[in-house]
Amino acid sequence: MRQHRIGVIGLGKIAQDQHLPVIAASEAFTLAAVSSQRGLTAPGALAFRDAGELLRGTPGLEAVAICTPPQARYAIALQALQAGMHVMLEKPPCATLSELAVLEAAAAARGLVLMTTWHSQYNAAVDAARDLLAGQTVAKLFVNWKEDVRKWHPGQAWIWSAGGFGVFDPGINALSIVTKIMPQPVYVTQADMLVPANAEAPIAANLRFGGAGDLRAEFDWRASGGETWEITVQTSAGTTLLLSSGGSKLTVDGVLTVEAPSREYQGIYAHFAALLDAGQPHVDAAPLRLVADAFMIGSRTAGEAFHD
Repeated sequence: MRQHRIGVIGLGKIAQDQHLPVIAASEAFTLAAVSSQRGLTAPGALAFRDAGELLRGTPGLEAVAICTPPQARYAIALQALQAGMHVMLEKPPCATLSELAVLEAAAAARGLVLMTTWHSQYNAAVDAARDLLAGQTVAKLFVNWKEDVRKWHPGQAWIWSAGGFGVFDPGINALSIVTKIMPQPVYVTQADMLVPANAEAPIAANLRFGGAGDLRAEFDWRASGGETWEITVQTSAGTTLLLSSGGSKLTVDGVLTVEAPSREYQGIYAHFAALLDAGQPHVDAAPLRLVADAFMIGSRTAGEAFHD
């Protein structure tokens, strides 16, 4: 197996918890360099404070994984593509759909691989749910996705700014599962968002989706009693599927049918390696489109100020 020399740009929590350990254990990748504005480093890798310096100063670099906040990803990704690098984009891939479209065109024009990563899609239970729902009619869909922002994003001011997504940062994980498993098109018809008085992004949101049946989602970042990451689907034939634990467990009509350890990022990097070997891109804009639609048609209610 050929090893690919990869750089990681942005060394926040997700890069340190997931990307770096998975790369270190991978037979398909070698960590060549990292870039961190805070000056963080990784064992055995060149370290830079600026993404451009990493791109120019890393011998034999083939690809980069961009793990910065979404507001910064477009400019860095375009710079990397222009430098001839293949690009993996953490989720959400960009702050806007237009940015993603430009990057997709830029990668295609240069024959480079661009990959969007929706980590929650890389669970065996999600694939099993998709297969069970194929050809079925969904009568009910309820997404119940709630967690404590103080636990998962402490002190991250960027997430409350325009383009930071707010509660849709975790909520888009659920939407990425929905767009993968649903046998019919999913589109937003109503969105109600609660925005703290000192923020530009919502802390809670309720969505309704179009189509036959009762299709809705609830997202909330104020849950202090533990996480709830569940998606319930009922078919017109009466079968009920429950995806829980972020998509790692599948229960069908009350019977646990799939439970597997989460290996989301191992799946992401295996997929990226296969794309690099085949020279094929993978760009999935569907989850981002749903969030964009929610912001376009949604109502906003001002709530009390939020402080970590």
